[in-house]
Amino acid sequence: MRKPMIGVLPLYDSGKDSYWMLPGYMKAIENEGGIPVMLPLTTDKEIITALAENFDGFLFTGGHDINPKMYKETAEAFCGECCDERDEMEKLLFDRAIELDKPAFGICRGLQLFNVLSGGSLYQDIPAQMVAEIAVSHKQKPPYADPSHSVHIYKGTLLHDILQTEDIEVNSYHHQGIKTLPAALTAAAAAEDGLVEAVTMENKRFILAVQWHPEFSYTADSNSRRLFSAFVNACHISN
Repeated sequence: MRKPMIGVLPLYDSGKDSYWMLPGYMKAIENEGGIPVMLPLTTDKEIITALAENFDGFLFTGGHDINPKMYKETAEAFCGECCDERDEMEKLLFDRAIELDKPAFGICRGLQLFNVLSGGSLYQDIPAQMVAEIAVSHKQKPPYADPSHSVHIYKGTLLHDILQTEDIEVNSYHHQGIKTLPAALTAAAAAEDGLVEAVTMENKRFILAVQWHPEFSYTADSNSRRLFSAFVNACHISN
């Protein structure tokens, strides 16, 4: 069986006008038997269709805030930098991957993207907009591999099947999060303040996204490795 080829969505630095990548995304996939390839940043539909058809799975990475116009809101002052080209590319690729039933794993922004593209909305800034009885710090300081808060995993979900536990400690570095969850997605985990921390899409081979950052913690944390292992294995099955 050949190793699966996995497309990794590129990170973009507007100040340097450059594409870049965190090594953890690539190394974690490689360590679990996949071949990670950073994709070009493009909105060319023909190219995106070819990528969707020729890769075995896709990792939707962290990064820019999603433009609120994608969930029919106006950007507030506390909304961070957006990248419209990335939003458009990832929308086209995600939609095509769903049609082809290709595995997709979302991390941080990836979770928020899956939610928006499936019909949900976001808190543009959690501290400014989310009211919760329990305070949880979602934006930790370095080192980013260290756990920051606990997450409760719901039984009967793909995430619980993978991790085989109901409670884990996760790292956390984000200021946006899921406000409304669409019917197309199922919540798989939540933080103590009620914020959705993971989602899945039922009746698909592997659509999973988490709000935390296993790409930072995979070398030390077995749960992070299990996530990448399950994703790469799903990509094996699809090729």
